[in-house]
Amino acid sequence: MTTLLGLLDLMTKAILDVLESKYTMPIVLVFLMFPVINLKSPSFFFKFTSLGTISVFYLLIYIFIKSANWGVNINFVDKTNLFYTPLFKTTFPALTGVLCLSFFIHNCIISMMRNQKRPANNKRDLSIAFGLVITTYLLVGIPFYITFPMAKSCIEDNLLNNFANHDVMAFVTRIFLLVQYITLFPMITYLLRVQFMHWVYRTVYPGFKQVVTVNAVVVTMCVLFAIFLPQIGTILRYCGALSGLVYIFSLPCIIYMVALRWCYKLTPGTVLVHGFIILMGVANFISQFLLQYFE
Repeated sequence: MTTLLGLLDLMTKAILDVLESKYTMPIVLVFLMFPVINLKSPSFFFKFTSLGTISVFYLLIYIFIKSANWGVNINFVDKTNLFYTPLFKTTFPALTGVLCLSFFIHNCIISMMRNQKRPANNKRDLSIAFGLVITTYLLVGIPFYITFPMAKSCIEDNLLNNFANHDVMAFVTRIFLLVQYITLFPMITYLLRVQFMHWVYRTVYPGFKQVVTVNAVVVTMCVLFAIFLPQIGTILRYCGALSGLVYIFSLPCIIYMVALRWCYKLTPGTVLVHGFIILMGVANFISQFLLQYFE
């Protein structure tokens, strides 16, 4: 019996070591998620992702409880105060990079709306979706930042890393967020797959072989980043600034100016205004590489 218990302890420790290691956990998740992301039916992804809403509600409840316990811990006047927070910081491009990625990711909703039963409601539904997303960001970010009981510079880019491991509610929150990631990742890969396949093959599902190949490339990149660069804030701002430069600042302006030129309505003022917008996107992207000099 003692030998059996000792063997069970060793197996449990080995399993926990695998699950807790940043080098092995991403690979474990690949075996769980890869078969799912190769499915053809879009309705499965939409219904599966809806389960992640439960995680969002729990996260909001957890943040509200923590904020109520901590109280207000912020100061805008006394620079010697532990909780002093300047109203302006030169490192703000980090935020603009992340915000660009948020906007870019949510534009993928357009791909989802291809399957709408009533396309006439797309504008209404899209407005509601963006409103709910903004509300969620604000309800999580503002209370947490204002009440965080340490210096604001101590805040980790991964929200849950700011809570103790022995916190039971934090542990439950991690479980809920894991569920959310498991439901959200197939949706994101599906949307990327649809846009890429439509661009290359002019169809959203050219065949199982092509889908598996694209998904394998995406998953490999995700695993490599998870293992060798597990800094989610850095990844988000760089990807956001790049995607924002292309899809938010550049393409809309260029397409609009080309359309005006075809109609012989393009004016120097229009070129200057939209050229300035493109330059803002370029500046936002370049600034991500210079943040260490802004501090």
